[in-house]
Amino acid sequence: MKKLILLLLFISGSCASAQSFDFQYDHYSVIVKDLDKVGAFYKDILNLKEIPHPSAPSGFKWFIIQGNSQLHLIGKDSVAMEHSKSVHLCLATQKLDKLITYLEQKNITYWDWPGTKNSVTLRADGVRQIYLKDPENNWVEINNAPH
Repeated sequence: MKKLILLLLFISGSCASAQSFDFQYDHYSVIVKDLDKVGAFYKDILNLKEIPHPSAPSGFKWFIIQGNSQLHLIGKDSVAMEHSKSVHLCLATQKLDKLITYLEQKNITYWDWPGTKNSVTLRADGVRQIYLKDPENNWVEINNAPH
């Protein structure tokens, strides 16, 4: 019995220590060819606030998403262009309908998960989501998940 109790204490202690890192989301990085064009999309269309890079005067564009969470664009002359929808930046807003109206006014196409243009996916958990592409075809999901 003592061995069983010691084993249970060891297992529960191991599980607790696996959860001890208290991570916070910091940033998402995307490599792009046309830094100005892609940067304008995130600044002018998605209204993200651009912030200065702490040390590099060129080759980067950084944006605040909220709080300290950021998007980093990295300009490169050569970019591997494999754009799977499964690899994407995801932003959440409780104003999804307002955003959809805004995108439609700007003639910006969005898709649902299966790929139907200008459609919204309703996930099994009730979250609504759309997908759009930046000027270099990087996918961005926008949903109304509560945070």
